[in-house]
Amino acid sequence: MNIPSVTPSQVRKLLLMRAELALLDLRHEAAFATGHPLFAANMAAGRIALEAELRLPRKDVPIVLYDGGEGLVAEAAARFASLGYRDVRQLEGGLAAWRKAGFEIFIDVNSYAKAFGELVEHRRHTPSLAAEEVAALMASEANIRILDVRRPDEYTTMNIPGSVSVPGAELVLRAGHVAPDASTTIVVNCAGRTRSIIGAQSLINAGIANKVVALRNGTMGWTLADQTLEHGADRSGGVGLFDGARERARDVAYRAGVKHVNSDEADALASDATRTLYRFDVRPVEEYTAGHVAGFRHYPGGQLVQEIDMAAPVRGARILLTDDKGVRADMTASWLAQMAFDVYVLDGGYDRALEAGAPQVVPKPDPSHRYRRPYEGITASREAMQAYFDWEYGLVEQLRRDGTHGFFVI
Repeated sequence: MNIPSVTPSQVRKLLLMRAELALLDLRHEAAFATGHPLFAANMAAGRIALEAELRLPRKDVPIVLYDGGEGLVAEAAARFASLGYRDVRQLEGGLAAWRKAGFEIFIDVNSYAKAFGELVEHRRHTPSLAAEEVAALMASEANIRILDVRRPDEYTTMNIPGSVSVPGAELVLRAGHVAPDASTTIVVNCAGRTRSIIGAQSLINAGIANKVVALRNGTMGWTLADQTLEHGADRSGGVGLFDGARERARDVAYRAGVKHVNSDEADALASDATRTLYRFDVRPVEEYTAGHVAGFRHYPGGQLVQEIDMAAPVRGARILLTDDKGVRADMTASWLAQMAFDVYVLDGGYDRALEAGAPQVVPKPDPSHRYRRPYEGITASREAMQAYFDWEYGLVEQLRRDGTHGFFVI
């Protein structure tokens, strides 16, 4: 099979032009995490049949494949061709050529979302407290509430004692219920840094009256400070919009350049065969399962921001979000727009017949091929946690050297 090639310089030009491009790393996730271009997405060669049509909805989207010298490209290109993809090329010289060209290599997974989070903190000076400071406030019975923005299963595995599970996109919707007293200090935490920063800054951007801080370095920082974690908790926050939250969330989205569309306009976006459109319902899975707008995949908003390379691997694609209450879609969209995606929010759509049923789930990869994040589970070493933070602290400078991101911060 003759596979056309593109050079690293040509790929970089496409990224700078914000043209649609799926730059796919064909290695297993564990190998991908050892180093890749900023906007590369991982799609292991053996998982193309499982993932391609869900993650790459447009069959003529430009696809560029590469590996690290393992010889995966030819077979992968054939698999894409058999699925009907018509614009598949290979990166000339693979990952080695990208390195040789002097272009930046980013380690770990969800790298550009994490780099974006660091940029947000750098530019907005998102306030944070160290684990020792939060522990001291707890010991003194200060008026604080700790909101954990991770997935509910992550929260149940381990959490800051007394914290409440409020997954990221739910913050603006639920903070008024969890912390109805404006004098309560809200501490936002995740496992590490990104979701804490984005969550805290979301509440600040939306104008909540409470003082808001991130727990610096999350549950990993808590562990490194020799504080005790709780296990098996199931506390969650109910709905309680703070004053003006709905209007403020919409204004945040507007300031970030998010467009709102009605159902007819959304249909026009979906019928545009020249552009990739990802449609996501950003509500919790229970709400999605009970009834959702046809054609929308489930992806909770807080996770979508962190995992956008997994959910929407086509750089330059359009993204359309839906949420019956609006707040979650607006806040999620505001962040994706700042990450230089072309983002829309569907107004309405829930007054018609909805589809019921659980979301489509792609089988997880073989654990032996999966990258184990330092913040997963309860057995990560202190050395791995510290090395992870050292990497994150350097991401803003690495973004500057790379120069392709196009991010902005409102």
